[in-house]
Amino acid sequence: MTLQSFYPVLIAEDVGASAQFYAEHMGFERTFESEWYISLKHRENPAYELAVLSPSHETIPDGFRGKSASGVLLNFEVSDATAEYERLKEAGVRIVLPLRDEGFGQRHFIGVGPGGVMLDVIEEIEPSPEFAGQFVS
Repeated sequence: MTLQSFYPVLIAEDVGASAQFYAEHMGFERTFESEWYISLKHRENPAYELAVLSPSHETIPDGFRGKSASGVLLNFEVSDATAEYERLKEAGVRIVLPLRDEGFGQRHFIGVGPGGVMLDVIEEIEPSPEFAGQFVS
């Protein structure tokens, strides 16, 4: 398979509010907008894309229509997780896992976006010796 693009599409009851959240807090901007679908690209790196789709749209197969996103965790790797933690906390984003360092090589925290989508904001740090050998070079 030769990919030309790959991006998540989040199912959200309020497509506009969800897209606005990712624009305001995570640095995305709208590239296509309708009542049922909004496509976003990151302002600093347009290779990063995200879209939001209404759960009632006809393109969603029967049995899945009417359901919003659940069990979704989006990773955002950044250069300074501490600064992002303070920024998002100050902006009122609900934090469900406070900033902490993990032995597996991450300083991170988890916030919650629209529809209960978890946002894991990660800064890579030196892993502990216990985990260092598990990385594939």
